Amino acid sequence: MDFNKEKFKDVLHYIIHKCGTKKNVGKTVLYKLLYFSDFNFFELYEKSITNESYRKLPRGPTPIHYDVAVKELIDEGKINVTTKKIPLGRVMYNYSSLKQPSMNFSEDELFVIDDVINDLSYMNANQISEYSHGDMPWKATDDMDIIDYGFVFYRNPGYLKRQYDESD
Repeated sequence: MDFNKEKFKDVLHYIIHKCGTKKNVGKTVLYKLLYFSDFNFFELYEKSITNESYRKLPRGPTPIHYDVAVKELIDEGKINVTTKKIPLGRVMYNYSSLKQPSMNFSEDELFVIDDVINDLSYMNANQISEYSHGDMPWKATDDMDIIDYGFVFYRNPGYLKRQYDESD
């Protein structure tokens, strides 16, 4: 499973295009939308969209190539990022799309990404972090380790995306 940087950038740009201007969508929310896009797709189709590696950090799953992808998307003139200070000395990153994203997605990929956006993009950073902590792949991983995609097959009912019958 080799990381597909261009596909990861395409997914990130698409998500920013669809919901980046929402006031609640900053870096933490984008991390989780990427994570759930990849991991939900893996549960359904037994492969990742981007093959990105996600690390277990205290606030939830974090894609390891995120900063590189954002820098390249900015350099390519596809997105803009602004920052503002928020309480507790934190910084809120706001993202906007400057161009139409590449739509290099299969119908199944697009369905899963849109489903994640529709289900989770209303959450703020604290809510989506808390939600991600309930997902078995994050729960089953040691702090700072890379999260194994295979743990999606042990998800609790509230996170399942695949219909399992007794013969599976």
